Amino acid sequence: MRHVDFSPLYRSTVGFDRLFTMLDSLGQPDQGQTYPPYNIERTGENTYRITMAVAGFDETEISIESQAHALTVKGEKSEEKAEGSEFLYRGIAKRAFERRFQLADHVEVTAASLKNGLLHIDLLRSIPEAMKPRKIAIAAEPVSAPKAIEAQVAK
Repeated sequence: MRHVDFSPLYRSTVGFDRLFTMLDSLGQPDQGQTYPPYNIERTGENTYRITMAVAGFDETEISIESQAHALTVKGEKSEEKAEGSEFLYRGIAKRAFERRFQLADHVEVTAASLKNGLLHIDLLRSIPEAMKPRKIAIAAEPVSAPKAIEAQVAK
């Protein structure tokens, strides 16, 4: 197992603490969390979409919560028992799940929809006007006539 120590970088950088903490957490195992499978795609310059395969769940059994740089999707299937039937093989997962996503600064959830067993969560990155890069004009000083340097002649 590899472990990278980011502590020397903490001393030479300012404001990147959260970035190094996230990089450090990437090396930690995710407790084998692979369900449900998901895709993250960029749909525009500032828009993103998370698509999760949640077959067998409906809108009432899934909750989405966005709070302080974290998006949490939870699914809990109510146990249903059909009268007079028993499963010989159960291949469709009905287990509860909780999937967490780390969101960057200024990313917010705009919409969520469930269609054909796929949960789509749309995200928008809206950078405040004060934080957007801006062009600074350089003022040129007016050019004046060159100054002559006067010197006295030594006698």
